[in-house]
Amino acid sequence: MKAATRRIAWRKPSATTLAAARGPRRAFSTTPRRLDTYAFIGLGQMGYQMARNLGAKLPSSDTLRLYDINRSVAVKLAQETSTVQGPLGATTEVSSSAHEAAREAVLQTTVITCLPEPEHVLATYNNILTGAPPPSSPRPETRLFIDCSTIDPATSNKVAAQTAAAAAAGAWDGHFVDAPMSGGVVGATAGTLTFMVGASQAVFLVAEAVLLRMGARVLHCGAQGSGLAAKLANNYLLAVENIATAEAMHFGVRWGLDPQVLARVINVSTGRCWPSEVNNPVPGVVAGAPASRDYKGGFGIGLMRKDLRLAMRAADEKGARLPLAAETSGVYEAAEADDRCKGRDFSVVYRWLSDEGAGKEESGSGEK
Repeated sequence: MKAATRRIAWRKPSATTLAAARGPRRAFSTTPRRLDTYAFIGLGQMGYQMARNLGAKLPSSDTLRLYDINRSVAVKLAQETSTVQGPLGATTEVSSSAHEAAREAVLQTTVITCLPEPEHVLATYNNILTGAPPPSSPRPETRLFIDCSTIDPATSNKVAAQTAAAAAAGAWDGHFVDAPMSGGVVGATAGTLTFMVGASQAVFLVAEAVLLRMGARVLHCGAQGSGLAAKLANNYLLAVENIATAEAMHFGVRWGLDPQVLARVINVSTGRCWPSEVNNPVPGVVAGAPASRDYKGGFGIGLMRKDLRLAMRAADEKGARLPLAAETSGVYEAAEADDRCKGRDFSVVYRWLSDEGAGKEESGSGEK
């Protein structure tokens, strides 16, 4: 039991680990450090901020190559990071196409991807792994691939197998790591993300130093694929808790309870959870929550539906029973179809519940 506990890195990073994250670190080798090159593919709301933090914390002798289907985003980030002065701040370059990014990536020490859907991850890694350089080109001793996308574990396992096969065929040392994150755009911007990693212990220690340049905590969840399994399990729980919190608040307000009073009761009782305490779905209960700004920002209801769908698929593959999954999915689907809820934070299910069949909306001051 003690050994199993140590594999899950719930501890605060050690001084040695933090030092490695801040400064140069040569992966998988004791030979003198050469200049390292990184590739970051996928510059959405999360990826953009992650790549910005990574580039800012890499040594100035290193190179960070950027690619996104929207070239203007990569150009903007490269221009933003070009103003960094001092010993830290990698040289930033922009790849002009997915093909070029894949070709360049063959020679990288570390490739990081942050992509929307499983099919995007498959296509990108197919390009990376098949775009081999000419035989005369120098080859790295080791290539580390870190995928921060939230996809299903089965797809991640497939990419890991493709990576291993390509490494064996090309006579290079390659490692694929799944490292989905939690913390949202706010955490990505502040560099406080939590990463859930699936990898061997040796590979984890190398990936940890890279990820700590973009986040505050890196949790080792087990072998490859375990990071995604942990992320989807957590988000499934969050999906259910969010609806249950919205229902409980809706129930209490209908019985005349002040929503702030009810929230205080819940948050010192056994019903306490993140949706009740931090992301309360009733407007006015938590000043900084999306509900208090018309449900704008936060974790989009569409993204929650995506993660829930992935969790259900992963559960089916392993025969795990999720009796609440279908009903939970149905609630989010119905809420997102409502024009007043579409594109809003997933806590907007409270608005959908409150208005459904009632023709009225509840707020922080009670039912109107």
